Formats: sequence, structure tokens, C-alpha cells
Amino acid sequence: MRSNLRLGALAILLAASAVQAQTPAPAVRTEKNISLALANQIAAEAVAACAANGYNVAATVVDRAGTVRAVQRADNAGPHTLASSERKAWTSASAKGATQAMMEGAQKNPGAANLVYLPGFLLLGGGVPVKSGNEVIGAVGVGGAPGGHLDDQCANAAIEKVKGQLG
Repeated sequence: MRSNLRLGALAILLAASAVQAQTPAPAVRTEKNISLALANQIAAEAVAACAANGYNVAATVVDRAGTVRAVQRADNAGPHTLASSERKAWTSASAKGATQAMMEGAQKNPGAANLVYLPGFLLLGGGVPVKSGNEVIGAVGVGGAPGGHLDDQCANAAIEKVKGQLG
């Protein structure tokens, strides 16, 4: 009797699994994404955080797909800071991780060292994902401080300032 119950339960589970496997995924997905207002605020906060330490930087914020939403460049930031901040933000959004951690991983792991050859990837500190809960909704990239770890601090400070808006 007991083995018949087990077999019956197993048959029901297998049938349910087969039905789920045949059910197509929804054609339309709902995703969270960063708003223009929030992107502008994060960019401004990142530039301000670096300015408070005497660093002239650019900050770029991208959406979940890596498309630029906002850019700010401090008055005395070099022209190269625009490209570096955009590449850091794009890399962070694309990989859904912080570029500082990716750089360190690539330095320690020979297999990950090849990431530097991916078109558009920039493995320098300063790119940080923006998350709503566990979902990446964008990323901020900061370039121009005297070291990627300092760019990273400014990016994280900006996200900290807006964390109440990230839901």
C-alpha cells in the first residue's frame, strides 16, 4: 500500500513537471529599470562625493541594458574621464557586478584575465551596479580620481545617498 502511494505521488509530480515544461514562457516580461531622475541624482551625487575629496571626475549612469541615462563631468575633469566612466558603468551593468571586484578577480584568476579582451569592458575600479532589491536596474561609473579604488568609493557613496529610493 505504501509503495503504491509513493508511486502515485511520483506519477503526479512527473505529470506536473511535464505540464510545466510544456507551458511556454510569457511573451512579455516586466523589468525594473532606472529612471532619468534617479540617474541624474546618482551622477550628481558621485561627482559631489569625489569633489568633497578634491577629485575632479566624470560620472555616467546607465540603465539595466547599459544605455547611457545621465552624465556629469566636474569643471576640471579631464576629457578621458567621460570615456572611462561610461565604460565602467557599461561593464558593471553588463556583468551585474562591481568592476573593482572583477579587476581583482582577473588579476588572481588566469581564466578571468581574458575579460580585458571583451569589446567595451573596462576592468578598473569605479563601476558599481545599482540594484532594486536583488535586481540590477542600472550602474554608475566614475572616472578621474587618482585610483580606481577612489572612483569606487565615490560611486558607492552616491548609491548610499539614494538607497531609500531603490525599493
